[in-house]
Amino acid sequence: MQSPTVTNMTSPSGNKVKNQFIIYTDDGCYFQSYKTVIAFRGDDGAIKLDRDSWDYSTTTGKYRNMFLDMNKAETLKAIKAGEIQLINLN
Repeated sequence: MQSPTVTNMTSPSGNKVKNQFIIYTDDGCYFQSYKTVIAFRGDDGAIKLDRDSWDYSTTTGKYRNMFLDMNKAETLKAIKAGEIQLINLN
């Protein structure tokens, strides 16, 4: 097992974003905002969101949307359809 690799997210203008991270692991990647894990995307395509923090703020939502490549309405629809799980990631 390799150590996780952490990178800052990149803004639409190409700048590194402070306090918004992608953590790459052996089984997928996580989106972390400040010190809170918001989302996980598995190598198998499974998406899991933290049930308490996935929709914490406008800024978190902006970068969550970038990480998932879907907007909030699409995310809510996928949650309702059972395509995205809400779990405790923290």
